[in-house]
Amino acid sequence: MHATRALLLAATCLVPVLLPPDAQAQQPRTPPRRGAAAAQPAANGYVSQIDVRGNQRIEADTIRSYMLLQPGDAFDGDRLDRSLRTLFATGLFRDVKVTRQGDRIVVQVQENPIVNRVAFEGNSKLSDDTLKPEVQLRQRAVFTPATAQADRQRILDLYARRGRFAARVEPKIIELDQNRVDVVFEITENEVALISRISFVGNEAFSDSRLKEIVSSREAAWYRPFSSSDTYEPERLNFDRELLRRYYQRQGYADIEVTGAAAELAPDRSGFFVTFTVKEGIRYRVGKVDITSSLRNVSADRLRRVMEIQSGDWYDGDAVERMTQALMDEANLAGAPFVEVEPKTTRDREGKVVNLAFDVREGARQYVERIDIVGNTRTQDRVIRREFRLAEGDAFNAAQMRRSRQRIRDLGYFSDVQINPTPGSSPDRTVLATNISERATGELSIGGGYSTDAGALADIGVRERNMLGTGIDARANTTVAQRRSQIDLSVTDPSFMDRNLSVGADIFYIVRDLTDYSGYEERRYGFSLRAGYEFNERLRQSWAYTLSRRNVFNVSDDASIYIKDQKGVTLLSQVGQTLTYDTRDSRLDPHDGYVLRLGTDFAGLGGDVSYVRTKVDGAYYIPFERLMGDPDYVLAISASVGHMLRVGSNNERIIDRFFLGGENLRGFATAGVGPRDTSTDDALGGRTMWTQSTEMRFPLPVPSELGLLGRAFIDVGSLSGSDSGTNIADDSAPRVGAGVGVSWRSPFGLINIDLAQAVVKKSYDETQVFRFGFGTRF
Repeated sequence: MHATRALLLAATCLVPVLLPPDAQAQQPRTPPRRGAAAAQPAANGYVSQIDVRGNQRIEADTIRSYMLLQPGDAFDGDRLDRSLRTLFATGLFRDVKVTRQGDRIVVQVQENPIVNRVAFEGNSKLSDDTLKPEVQLRQRAVFTPATAQADRQRILDLYARRGRFAARVEPKIIELDQNRVDVVFEITENEVALISRISFVGNEAFSDSRLKEIVSSREAAWYRPFSSSDTYEPERLNFDRELLRRYYQRQGYADIEVTGAAAELAPDRSGFFVTFTVKEGIRYRVGKVDITSSLRNVSADRLRRVMEIQSGDWYDGDAVERMTQALMDEANLAGAPFVEVEPKTTRDREGKVVNLAFDVREGARQYVERIDIVGNTRTQDRVIRREFRLAEGDAFNAAQMRRSRQRIRDLGYFSDVQINPTPGSSPDRTVLATNISERATGELSIGGGYSTDAGALADIGVRERNMLGTGIDARANTTVAQRRSQIDLSVTDPSFMDRNLSVGADIFYIVRDLTDYSGYEERRYGFSLRAGYEFNERLRQSWAYTLSRRNVFNVSDDASIYIKDQKGVTLLSQVGQTLTYDTRDSRLDPHDGYVLRLGTDFAGLGGDVSYVRTKVDGAYYIPFERLMGDPDYVLAISASVGHMLRVGSNNERIIDRFFLGGENLRGFATAGVGPRDTSTDDALGGRTMWTQSTEMRFPLPVPSELGLLGRAFIDVGSLSGSDSGTNIADDSAPRVGAGVGVSWRSPFGLINIDLAQAVVKKSYDETQVFRFGFGTRF
């Protein structure tokens, strides 16, 4: 009986219960499955709803989207905890609480305030406009303490980059209504932490004072009010390490190691102590120097012509690099477009010599596929492309690429020029990627100064060196001085019609007061037309036509009768040419190389005067850097010869002759040498002139950043050739002047001071011991 009853109960349990459709619809549905865990009902139940409380600006659905549990999911404590961390990580909330109430999840939030305003107080060295881009907090942004502290650190870093390591920054929070805050950064800037001391460890060959001149960092001193070199910058220390390494290598220390460059901040944060640690090693001389060439038709004997390293010289790492490049350039000139030079050094530490071997061989064939130029938002592409010494399709030449970069930089239109060879469409193709940064080319200059020749002066000028991005140079300049005033209008196209042709025009008006020298004043005005071209990188020629109306007036009553005969107006029509061969390393501040010029002027194509005036001059610069260890030791030897030949019956004018003294013969006054009316002491000028100057330039024993250079010179010259007549002294004997001078590259402009003595002179010559020149433009 009992067994039968148990079977019936079991059968009843196995029989499905059939309900009507309406009843089936009323039964609760099983929550949808989520992953494998949903195959079995969760013991903790399911989430039915998520309630959000405390939010004011942020939508509840936005907050729910950050939850890792959603309605219908099984309750999971780990996922609930991770949801809490996710909400905190948004940075939107000051506080978040997530709790379970039955089958519901309640999210209680407290929102972070909104930034109403960001302000800075106490800053005077850095403006608000400089600080604002550095901070992340902005108006209407969400405020968090972490962001405020990060902004504080950014401001401190900005002041540290300006050398103010003692600066203090405190963010102050001012709470407002509607959950808003004002953020005020209170700043105490304090003084700049300059470099108090620079010291060296391990140096035996060179003193601390010598090495301090090599590095770019400087110790703080009263005479550096306009310099930033005494401000500590970590990047500068790395640069200084390289400067030290290269200097030691130039002096023969091939094993030099700069093992450390440390900066220690003083306890009061007022300055830095910088220490460089060096390991000098042995000083080497050059042993054997060998050149081998596997290039066809380029022998090693030809390459030896550019050899500048000799056995017995002190080893110079820079000279090895220069020699490598010189061999490549020479091989290119010999007709080998693809060249590779590998310098090999072998050290003999016992013999203290370095043996050098230069292996010259054919390099990989590379052709210029394309020249790409980026960064020129104003300058036209053609202005840049015409400076390239390489064209698309040419064999790639590293020397020509460097020369192209230098030519583009010399334009003066760009603050930075980079040309990088990049792979082309095939292994033998190269793309020259040219990246430039333009700078302002317009100038408004106002200047003033004093010179012995012109007296006190002032000038104002307007110039645009790259008009409309075409490379055309246009300018207008006015100079007013005690003894010379002029107005110039000039325009020059350096590459007319994109050809190797420079054309230009000038309009001028000049007044000169020569009463002190020759007893008259001169006024001239007119115009010039110019054209020039280059034969190659070193040889160029220019032509000019000048039409000028000259007036000699205001002649002194006691002036020479020869000067009085010059009174009146003449018309000059002149054609001139200048042929220049220039190998100098710099046209503005040459240290090496030479320049030769041949100038010829022919007057007589119309006008009132006829003559041929020829002048040859040159200068040769010899660097003594390797001998003296300083690039500012330079020997400059210059000379010039000029002659003026009358043509036809028209007499040349005194104002067209040569004058000697002052700038071209120190120790003598301007126009102090040459033919002279002894009864009036008026200079009459001469037809034949020659000068020669030998000048040694050297650094003075003062810190280099003062910009002081010394000079010792001997000038020799002669001027002769004038109309014979009564009371005319005309002696072609050489005059000699010798002296010393100082040049100061001051913050206000270049100042030159010369003290010279006329060593060999005539009784009627006018001498001048002191010469001073100063000028500045801003």
